[in-house]
Amino acid sequence: MSDIKHFYYDNEKCEFVPVVYEKKKKVFNSLSFWAINSIVMASIAIMVLANFVGSPAEIALKAENEALMSQLETTRVSITELEGELNTISELDNEMYRSVLGLNPISDDERMAGTGGTDPYEEFDLYSDDASEMLRWTASRLDKLERRLSIQKLSFDEIKSYYNQNQERLKHVPAIRPVNGILLSGFGPRIHPVLKYRRMHEGIDFRASIGTEIFSTGEGTVKYAGRRGNYGLLIEIDHGFGYVSRYAHMSGFADGIKTGAKIERGQLIGYSGESGMTNGPHLHYEVYYKGKPVDPLNYLFADITPEEYLMYRDIAENNPMSMD
Repeated sequence: MSDIKHFYYDNEKCEFVPVVYEKKKKVFNSLSFWAINSIVMASIAIMVLANFVGSPAEIALKAENEALMSQLETTRVSITELEGELNTISELDNEMYRSVLGLNPISDDERMAGTGGTDPYEEFDLYSDDASEMLRWTASRLDKLERRLSIQKLSFDEIKSYYNQNQERLKHVPAIRPVNGILLSGFGPRIHPVLKYRRMHEGIDFRASIGTEIFSTGEGTVKYAGRRGNYGLLIEIDHGFGYVSRYAHMSGFADGIKTGAKIERGQLIGYSGESGMTNGPHLHYEVYYKGKPVDPLNYLFADITPEEYLMYRDIAENNPMSMD
């Protein structure tokens, strides 16, 4: 494309005359035009980036905020998991430890340790909605966890104190597994495998092949050792303090086991079998407290972990049929 020519009006000649530039000046003017144009365009670009992207400091701050929000979300998940574990501990505390020892359970309201009054987290309202909500949730849940843990610690301190003062009584509580076998059926209404109707199952059933060793779950005195109806060969031990345990469908008794014999916790008392009315070899185990049948699963606290307790509880609740 030809260069664009510029003209000026010559009054003496009364005509337009083309302007003639020196070559250096022409190059300088061209370079100046493009330099000024580049500066203007760069300035516009910087303004756009500043408005829509942010300065380097702002970009770094934004990345830092995103990392903090991500960490808070991870903390939320961890707090939720801790709450679930604390719920399990609280349930075991009430159902096993406090119940078995005769201590009053701690109510859910007491364990939650609620507070009232003014809003203690209003300082977080200064932040964005998302950040404010996350900070409020995290702070409140951590406060509740701290209060609940304090209450649980007090409960364990009470249990420990009670144990120290009642060690003789606790020797007699039927507190271990009577046989080394997995749980087959739990306490409560179950379908009888032989009679085929639903009735109260006043004990729990452990898998045990014929001849498996059976151990006393607490100190006591043999109240009965012999054959009794659907129980087959049965041992009944009076542990004192209102506790009685029964071991049914046995194939035989250990040496020296007879009515009136003194028994230690963990002592061999006999062998499993399938005597009486049963669907196969196993051990049927019962616990009575003050003449009433209670769930033996809640009395295994000296012999199983919380994880095993939950596993046994799941089996007991989901198996609708007993073995006897």
